Amino acid sequence: MVFYFTATGNSLYVAKQLDAEQFSIPQEMRQPQRYYKADKIGIVSPLFEFELPEYVKDFIRTSTFDTDYFYIIITYGMHHGGAAERTRQFLNTLGKRADYINTIIMHDNAIIVFDMEEQRKLEAGKQVDEHIAALKADIDACKRMIQSASEDEKHFYQGFMKMTREYGRMYSFPLYGVTDDCIGCGTCTRVCPRGCIRLENGKPVYDYTNCMNCMACAHACPKSPSS
Repeated sequence: MVFYFTATGNSLYVAKQLDAEQFSIPQEMRQPQRYYKADKIGIVSPLFEFELPEYVKDFIRTSTFDTDYFYIIITYGMHHGGAAERTRQFLNTLGKRADYINTIIMHDNAIIVFDMEEQRKLEAGKQVDEHIAALKADIDACKRMIQSASEDEKHFYQGFMKMTREYGRMYSFPLYGVTDDCIGCGTCTRVCPRGCIRLENGKPVYDYTNCMNCMACAHACPKSPSS
Protein backbone atom coordinates (compact mmCIF):
# COMPACT_ATOMS: atom_id res chain seq x y z
CA MET A 1 0.00 0.00 0.00
CA VAL A 2 1.52 3.27 -1.11
CA PHE A 3 0.07 6.79 -1.00
CA TYR A 4 1.30 9.42 -3.40
CA PHE A 5 0.97 13.13 -3.94
CA THR A 6 1.78 14.08 -7.49
CA ALA A 7 1.29 17.23 -9.49
CA THR A 8 3.77 16.78 -12.32
CA GLY A 9 3.91 12.97 -12.49
CA ASN A 10 7.22 12.18 -10.78
CA SER A 11 5.82 10.78 -7.54
CA LEU A 12 3.13 8.76 -9.28
CA TYR A 13 5.78 7.24 -11.55
CA VAL A 14 7.76 6.12 -8.50
CA ALA A 15 4.70 4.87 -6.62
CA LYS A 16 3.62 2.67 -9.52
CA GLN A 17 6.94 0.85 -9.43
CA LEU A 18 7.02 0.40 -5.66
CA ASP A 19 3.60 -1.14 -5.04
CA ALA A 20 0.67 -2.39 -7.08
CA GLU A 21 -1.77 -0.84 -4.60
CA GLN A 22 -1.59 2.96 -5.03
CA PHE A 23 -3.77 5.66 -3.48
CA SER A 24 -3.92 9.37 -4.31
CA ILE A 25 -3.44 11.52 -1.21
CA PRO A 26 -5.83 14.28 -2.47
CA GLN A 27 -8.54 11.66 -2.97
CA GLU A 28 -7.89 10.12 0.44
CA MET A 29 -8.05 13.54 2.09
CA ARG A 30 -11.74 13.68 1.18
CA GLN A 31 -12.40 10.76 3.57
CA PRO A 32 -13.56 11.85 7.06
CA GLN A 33 -11.70 8.97 8.76
CA ARG A 34 -8.38 7.66 7.55
CA TYR A 35 -7.18 4.41 9.11
CA TYR A 36 -4.90 2.18 7.05
CA LYS A 37 -3.62 -1.28 7.86
CA ALA A 38 -1.10 -3.26 5.79
CA ASP A 39 2.17 -5.12 6.21
CA LYS A 40 3.94 -2.20 4.52
CA ILE A 41 2.69 1.33 4.02
CA GLY A 42 4.56 3.98 2.05
CA ILE A 43 4.26 7.61 1.04
CA VAL A 44 5.79 9.09 -2.10
CA SER A 45 5.90 12.86 -2.25
CA PRO A 46 7.75 15.65 -4.04
CA LEU A 47 9.94 18.14 -2.24
CA PHE A 48 8.56 21.68 -2.00
CA GLU A 49 11.24 24.22 -1.06
CA PHE A 50 13.20 21.49 0.77
CA GLU A 51 10.24 20.23 2.83
CA LEU A 52 7.39 17.80 2.45
CA PRO A 53 4.41 19.78 1.13
CA GLU A 54 2.19 20.99 3.96
CA TYR A 55 -0.64 19.09 2.30
CA VAL A 56 1.24 15.81 2.69
CA LYS A 57 2.12 16.71 6.27
CA ASP A 58 -1.58 17.26 6.95
CA PHE A 59 -2.33 13.80 5.54
CA ILE A 60 0.27 12.24 7.82
CA ARG A 61 -0.94 14.22 10.84
CA THR A 62 -4.56 13.21 10.42
CA SER A 63 -4.15 9.58 9.31
CA THR A 64 -3.45 6.41 11.26
CA PHE A 65 -1.02 3.92 9.73
CA ASP A 66 -1.20 0.45 11.26
CA THR A 67 1.82 -1.30 9.82
CA ASP A 68 5.03 -3.10 10.69
CA TYR A 69 6.97 -1.12 8.10
CA PHE A 70 6.38 2.54 7.21
CA TYR A 71 8.47 4.29 4.56
CA ILE A 72 8.65 7.68 2.84
CA ILE A 73 10.24 8.39 -0.54
CA ILE A 74 10.84 12.02 -1.50
CA THR A 75 11.33 13.03 -5.13
CA TYR A 76 13.43 16.06 -6.04
CA GLY A 77 14.98 17.64 -9.09
CA MET A 78 18.35 19.11 -8.15
CA HIS A 79 19.09 19.15 -4.38
CA HIS A 80 17.35 17.50 -1.43
CA GLY A 81 19.20 19.47 1.25
CA GLY A 82 18.89 16.72 3.86
CA ALA A 83 15.10 16.39 3.55
CA ALA A 84 15.04 12.87 4.99
CA GLU A 85 16.33 13.99 8.37
CA ARG A 86 13.90 16.92 8.53
CA THR A 87 11.08 14.53 7.69
CA ARG A 88 12.16 12.27 10.53
CA GLN A 89 12.12 15.25 12.87
CA PHE A 90 8.63 16.19 11.68
CA LEU A 91 7.38 12.67 12.40
CA ASN A 92 8.93 12.86 15.87
CA THR A 93 6.81 15.92 16.67
CA LEU A 94 3.73 13.76 15.96
CA GLY A 95 4.92 10.79 17.96
CA LYS A 96 5.24 8.83 14.72
CA ARG A 97 8.21 7.20 13.06
CA ALA A 98 9.29 5.85 9.70
CA ASP A 99 11.47 2.79 9.25
CA TYR A 100 12.89 4.05 5.99
CA ILE A 101 13.16 7.55 4.50
CA ASN A 102 15.04 8.15 1.27
CA THR A 103 15.12 10.53 -1.69
CA ILE A 104 15.34 10.06 -5.44
CA ILE A 105 16.47 12.58 -8.03
CA MET A 106 14.00 13.02 -10.90
CA HIS A 107 13.17 15.32 -13.78
CA ASP A 108 12.97 18.84 -12.28
CA ASN A 109 9.46 19.96 -13.15
CA ALA A 110 9.47 23.42 -11.57
CA ILE A 111 8.53 25.09 -14.85
CA ILE A 112 8.67 28.55 -13.30
CA VAL A 113 12.43 28.08 -12.84
CA PHE A 114 13.62 25.48 -15.34
CA ASP A 115 13.39 25.00 -19.09
CA MET A 116 11.67 21.64 -19.60
CA GLU A 117 13.49 20.83 -22.83
CA GLU A 118 16.83 21.30 -21.09
CA GLN A 119 15.65 19.17 -18.17
CA ARG A 120 14.63 16.33 -20.49
CA LYS A 121 18.18 16.24 -21.82
CA LEU A 122 19.40 15.46 -18.28
CA GLU A 123 17.06 12.54 -17.67
CA ALA A 124 19.38 9.75 -18.81
CA GLY A 125 22.13 10.87 -16.46
CA LYS A 126 19.82 10.75 -13.46
CA GLN A 127 19.29 6.97 -13.88
CA VAL A 128 15.82 7.17 -12.42
CA ASP A 129 14.71 3.60 -13.09
CA GLU A 130 17.91 2.17 -11.65
CA HIS A 131 17.45 4.24 -8.50
CA ILE A 132 13.81 3.22 -8.15
CA ALA A 133 14.85 -0.43 -8.43
CA ALA A 134 17.36 0.10 -5.62
CA LEU A 135 14.69 1.75 -3.45
CA LYS A 136 12.30 -1.12 -4.13
CA ALA A 137 14.95 -3.67 -3.17
CA ASP A 138 15.46 -1.86 0.13
CA ILE A 139 11.72 -1.73 0.82
CA ASP A 140 11.16 -5.37 -0.18
CA ALA A 141 13.90 -6.30 2.29
CA CYS A 142 12.35 -4.06 4.99
CA LYS A 143 15.60 -2.16 5.32
CA ARG A 144 15.65 0.35 8.15
CA MET A 145 17.47 3.54 7.24
CA ILE A 146 17.08 7.32 7.29
CA GLN A 147 19.14 8.91 4.52
CA SER A 148 21.92 11.14 5.79
CA ALA A 149 22.88 14.36 4.02
CA SER A 150 26.30 15.08 2.57
CA GLU A 151 28.11 18.22 3.62
CA ASP A 152 27.38 19.70 0.20
CA GLU A 153 23.65 19.13 0.66
CA LYS A 154 23.73 20.61 4.16
CA HIS A 155 25.54 23.70 2.90
CA PHE A 156 23.12 24.09 0.00
CA TYR A 157 20.15 23.96 2.38
CA GLN A 158 21.78 26.46 4.74
CA GLY A 159 22.37 28.79 1.81
CA PHE A 160 18.75 28.43 0.73
CA MET A 161 17.49 29.24 4.23
CA LYS A 162 19.76 32.29 4.43
CA MET A 163 18.45 33.52 1.08
CA THR A 164 14.85 32.94 2.23
CA ARG A 165 15.41 34.95 5.41
CA GLU A 166 16.93 37.82 3.45
CA TYR A 167 14.70 37.89 0.37
CA GLY A 168 11.56 35.92 1.24
CA ARG A 169 10.20 32.74 -0.26
CA MET A 170 11.23 31.50 -3.67
CA TYR A 171 7.80 32.04 -5.19
CA SER A 172 5.31 34.84 -4.65
CA PHE A 173 1.68 35.07 -5.68
CA PRO A 174 0.12 35.55 -8.15
CA LEU A 175 2.14 32.93 -9.99
CA TYR A 176 0.03 32.09 -12.99
CA GLY A 177 -1.39 34.15 -15.80
CA VAL A 178 -4.18 33.21 -18.19
CA THR A 179 -3.42 34.22 -21.76
CA ASP A 180 -5.52 34.32 -24.91
CA ASP A 181 -4.23 30.80 -25.67
CA CYS A 182 -6.55 29.41 -22.97
CA ILE A 183 -9.26 27.21 -24.52
CA GLY A 184 -11.45 27.10 -21.41
CA CYS A 185 -11.28 23.29 -21.12
CA GLY A 186 -11.41 23.37 -17.30
CA THR A 187 -8.61 20.84 -16.85
CA CYS A 188 -6.89 23.10 -14.33
CA THR A 189 -10.02 23.25 -12.17
CA ARG A 190 -10.19 19.45 -12.03
CA VAL A 191 -6.55 18.71 -11.22
CA CYS A 192 -6.07 21.33 -8.50
CA PRO A 193 -5.94 19.32 -5.23
CA ARG A 194 -7.21 22.24 -3.15
CA GLY A 195 -9.90 23.59 -5.44
CA CYS A 196 -8.20 26.95 -5.97
CA ILE A 197 -9.41 27.45 -9.55
CA ARG A 198 -12.86 28.06 -11.00
CA LEU A 199 -14.09 28.96 -14.46
CA GLU A 200 -15.73 32.32 -15.07
CA ASN A 201 -16.88 33.21 -18.56
CA GLY A 202 -14.89 30.26 -19.86
CA LYS A 203 -11.58 31.35 -18.27
CA PRO A 204 -9.79 30.13 -15.12
CA VAL A 205 -9.86 32.40 -12.08
CA TYR A 206 -7.38 31.70 -9.28
CA ASP A 207 -8.00 31.99 -5.56
CA TYR A 208 -4.54 31.72 -4.00
CA THR A 209 -5.77 31.38 -0.41
CA ASN A 210 -4.99 27.66 -0.27
CA CYS A 211 -2.60 27.41 -3.22
CA MET A 212 0.57 25.45 -2.42
CA ASN A 213 2.26 26.02 -5.77
CA CYS A 214 2.20 22.36 -6.79
CA MET A 215 2.00 23.47 -10.46
CA ALA A 216 -0.47 20.70 -11.33
CA CYS A 217 -2.57 23.24 -13.23
CA ALA A 218 0.33 24.41 -15.37
CA HIS A 219 1.56 20.91 -16.15
CA ALA A 220 -1.91 19.57 -17.01
CA CYS A 221 -2.78 22.55 -19.20
CA PRO A 222 -2.93 21.43 -22.87
CA LYS A 223 -1.44 24.80 -23.84
CA SER A 224 1.48 24.58 -21.40
CA PRO A 225 4.99 24.16 -22.84
CA SER A 226 5.53 21.33 -20.32
CA SER A 227 2.65 19.23 -21.70
